[in-house]
Amino acid sequence: MKTRWWNSTICSWLRRKTRKRSADFEHLTPEVLRDRVEDALGRHRTGLTIPLPSYINRVYELQTRSGERVIAKFYRPGRWSRQAIEDEHLFLADCVEAEIPVVPPLQLPGGGTLSEAEGTFFAIFPKKAGRVFELNADEDWTRMGSLLGRIHQAGARRGARDRITLHPDTSTRADLDFIVRGGFITPDHRSAFEDLSSRIVEDISPLFEETGSMRIHGDFHRGNLLDRPGEGLMVIDFDDMMEGPPVHDLWLLLPDHAGRSRREIDLILAGYEQFREFDYSSLRLIECLRFMRIVYYLAWCARQAADYDFRTNHPDWGSDTFWQKELLDMGHQYQVIMEHKVAWEEGRFFGG
Repeated sequence: MKTRWWNSTICSWLRRKTRKRSADFEHLTPEVLRDRVEDALGRHRTGLTIPLPSYINRVYELQTRSGERVIAKFYRPGRWSRQAIEDEHLFLADCVEAEIPVVPPLQLPGGGTLSEAEGTFFAIFPKKAGRVFELNADEDWTRMGSLLGRIHQAGARRGARDRITLHPDTSTRADLDFIVRGGFITPDHRSAFEDLSSRIVEDISPLFEETGSMRIHGDFHRGNLLDRPGEGLMVIDFDDMMEGPPVHDLWLLLPDHAGRSRREIDLILAGYEQFREFDYSSLRLIECLRFMRIVYYLAWCARQAADYDFRTNHPDWGSDTFWQKELLDMGHQYQVIMEHKVAWEEGRFFGG
């Protein structure tokens, strides 16, 4: 009786939380979550259901009756196809085969790693804890570079079948079209935003023509590295994996603009090249990629602008003040891109 009361209480609380969430997940009631996860795992679970922070997906910590803690990740409907999610899982499997510390999804008794709940794809992962990776010495930068080199070595094994290819003339233009045509920009700033962003894309696109693409993590910043005492660094969150230039994963680790991060770049590449050669000419793309990241993040926010949690945490998003600041930031980044381009051509950065 006590267990039944506890389950009922948890379901009621989760139902209240769910009503406030985006319509994308309105069908994901506590009962559906419980039943589908139990069916997928082939094991009964306890009443423990803890929602974890995640804007784009819905993520819950659960516990089986044997005491095992697992993480159920429900992918936002319409964001990724089944094949695209399987690309993520295959990349993780390739990393596991190469003995790279990652968190792969569990193989489900029914076959595969992906299941479905009322049209929403989900996967179940073992729970892995760790602490934020602290940078205390030069060797820590080199450790990150070594790990990145190993990941790219695994990424080069095969391509992704249904993932974004990072390029200003395709992926960035698509994000810009979504932002503009979706009506997210206030009328006073729409024309200036279109003009500036189009000019930047036109200027930087030729720089990408001689740069190869491969499977990369796509979001390789320090927040996605866990330090596990006795085990070393673990990489998490491959949700944004894509095809793109390897330098994209590198620049996300930098503390500042490329011109002020030469020392950190050298340390990262010292570790990276223990496992894989690096195309030094691609370093000229760093500030271009920073602009593309700004656009990508704007589109990422726009896709969840109607989400209750997002609006609560970002009440100013989409306002006149917000877009005014974004235009200033984009203009400043354009200036950095042009300065970096000139310095590169004159041989003042990274040996030209």
